[in-house]
Order: sequence, then structure tokens, then C-alpha cells
Amino acid sequence: MFERGVIVAPATASGGAIAIVRASGEGVIECCDKIFRGRKPLAAVGSHTIHYGEIVDGDRVVDDVLVSVFRAPHSYTGEDAVEISAHGSAYIVSEIIRLFCSSGARLAAAGEFSARALAAGRMDLSQAEAVADLIAADSRASHALAATQMRGGYSHLLDTLREQLVNITALLELELDFSEEDVEFADRRELRAMLDETDEVIVRLMESFRVGNAIREGVNVAIVGAPNVGKSTLLNRLVGDDRAMVSNIAGTTRDTIEECVTIDDVRFRFVDTAGLHSTDDLLERMGIERTEQAIRRAQIVLWLTEPTDVEPTAPAVSESQTLIRVVNKMDTTTSRDVEDALYISARDNEGLDALRDALRRTVSTESLYRGDVIVSNLRHFEALSRAHNDIAAAVECLESGSSEELLSEDVRGAISALAEITGSITNEHILQTIFSRFCIGK
Repeated sequence: MFERGVIVAPATASGGAIAIVRASGEGVIECCDKIFRGRKPLAAVGSHTIHYGEIVDGDRVVDDVLVSVFRAPHSYTGEDAVEISAHGSAYIVSEIIRLFCSSGARLAAAGEFSARALAAGRMDLSQAEAVADLIAADSRASHALAATQMRGGYSHLLDTLREQLVNITALLELELDFSEEDVEFADRRELRAMLDETDEVIVRLMESFRVGNAIREGVNVAIVGAPNVGKSTLLNRLVGDDRAMVSNIAGTTRDTIEECVTIDDVRFRFVDTAGLHSTDDLLERMGIERTEQAIRRAQIVLWLTEPTDVEPTAPAVSESQTLIRVVNKMDTTTSRDVEDALYISARDNEGLDALRDALRRTVSTESLYRGDVIVSNLRHFEALSRAHNDIAAAVECLESGSSEELLSEDVRGAISALAEITGSITNEHILQTIFSRFCIGK
């Protein structure tokens, strides 16, 4: 997927006191020796050692640095690698990279270090994807999710499932080899039990996707209600900033406004929407259509009403969505006639802690912190869905007494789908798509 040779890239964001430049590939230590002046050449030092010296451009000293040396195969990429710790000046970093390139290296592409680690067998594809997720983690929950996957627990579980299916295929194909002998090597009841056991784990992983994807991408929360019930005021209070325009004029919000807030350790994506009401105004109608779209996409719908509302019509939600009734403007009354509702005053910032608690309770993270495997990647979910369908087809073959060829083909389909997750079976297009989302230097 990438050209070989020595690659180099900054491994830290600019603006800090210290910057790290990472380089990897066959000949990287010799390449670094051309621009590094220390007590002795790096070619003569051992792996996992750190050396003080200077980066030089001829007789000009660019910076005093520390160089960490990692020799193959005991490095992140599985190749010889060096990491240069320098002062955080953007000029210094650019000069180090320029000097590396003039010594035979090239600038690394996005994700190329991790792609090389994958090629060297230092990690599988699901672990490589977890590296990018770990970098992007912005909450304790998303960090725990990525860390569990990167440590390989997920990969081990998938390998176990694949091994069970491979054993089934081996028995079936052994029967094919002895088809003329009419010999049955695989007891059909045992085969059914093994398929059911494997599929049970796959279904559990698929069901975990709803929580895993919410943690990874953020929980979508649509704030909906009639015009002028305080939706924008509530968003501003939750965000802690005047993000949405607020006025007493009904219909002020005509488009959706989105902001993210982390509650405890989970990120929520709040969407302030246009008020739901009947109107002939074209712009308001367009805003209401976007509100309806936001409701359909939301995992949680905050239905905001006023104490004076008489039997308001609740927004339609599906069984997979959570509807939370919130009665706002409690600064104007003491009446609490609505059952199973949260009472708040967004204007006075009252009752919002209870609302945050209610939102947080919708996302269970207990299994995540126990280290349980939770699926968060759509690509993985789709592969698991294909494996589930192939196993269902295999079970149908068993029940109908179909030939071993058809049964074996369905089981092999499930094996292939699981192998795509870890990258045992993949193609260049998938790899390029995945690694293009990585940052430079990782």
C-alpha cells in the first residue's frame, strides 16, 4: 500500500515546549547518523537506548536533542526506528524533517507508521483502528473503549470464534473427501450446538454496537418542542455558553444547532431544533422538516414543554430511542401535574443536574470499565452482521439436510467476514480508506 524506505514525520502537535520527530525504516539509523552528532554513532548503540547530542546541518547546529533508538523487530513499526526529542519550535521541527529528507528519507503518509506495524504483525487491523480512536478519545469512556480494543481482547475473541468455525469446516470438508464412503465425521447435533454457541457471541457483539457507537461518536440528543418553550436557553445552559440565539419571538430558531458536552465520562451531542408547530411560512416549514430529521437520528429525544401546556402531542419515537419529558419554566409556577417528567427552569439554571443525571443513566458503561468487548466501529458491525447471516444460512442447511458443500460454503462465509475485522482477509482499498483517517506521524 505504501512505498518502502525510510519515512519521517512529526509525532507531536506544534506549539508545545517539546516536539518529537519519528522516523522508521531500513537504514533509518544510518540516515539519522548523517545529521546527528553525539558521543558515538547511533549505528554502534543498542536498542531501546537514549542519546544526547546535536542535530547539525554541516557546521550549523540546529538544536540540542535526545535520540531514542529502537531496533527491529522491537519497535512500534517492527522496523528500525528513531525518535528525536527537540525543542518545540515549528522551525526546528521543519529543519529536522528537511535534513532527514535530504539524507534519503521521505515524509510519511497519514497512518503509514501504523500500516507498517500492521504489515510487520505488530498488531492486527482492529488494533490499528483502535490506535486512531485512542488518539481521538475525548472522554474517559471513549478512552476505555479504544484501550480495550488496542490491547487485543477483541482480537482474541474474534480469533476464538474463527477457530471454532474453521473446526466445523474442517470436519465438513473431510466428509466431502470421503463422500463415496458415506462417512459422517461431524455429528449434526454437535455442529448445530457449535454454530448456536458461536452465533450467540456474535449477536452479543452486535447488540453492544448501540452503546459502543454512541460512546465513540457521542450520544445524539435532540431538544424538541413547540416554539418558545426554552429549547435554545436549555442548550446554552448545558453548553455553558450563549451558543444559540434566544428571544421571546416564536420561531427564532429556524435551523438545527449542534454542540457537544461531556457529562461525567460520556460525550453527548445536543441538537437545538426549530419549534414544532403548524405554519405556512416556507422557511419555518424547512426548519421543522430538519427538526423531524433530527428526531429520527437521535438516540435521546428531550421533549420540552411548559407548565401551561394542556395535553401536548409527544414527538413520535421508535422503540430504540429514549424519550425524556422535560417541563421547563418552573420559575413561573409550582404546579407539578405531569407524571414521569423532569421539572427545570433553564432560565434560572434549576433542575439541570437532575436532567444531566437522567441523560447519563441512559448510557451504561459498567461493562466497558470491566474490560468487556464492545463493538464501536461500523465496519466491524457490518462484518459481524454478515457472519450472523451466514451462520443462520448454515443452520438452515443443517435443518433442511442440504449438502455438505452448501453448509461448508456458508460457514466459510462467516469465517471470511470475521477475518475482515482483524485484517486477516482484506484488500488495499479498505486499508487505504482506514489509514487515510489517521494523523500524520501515527
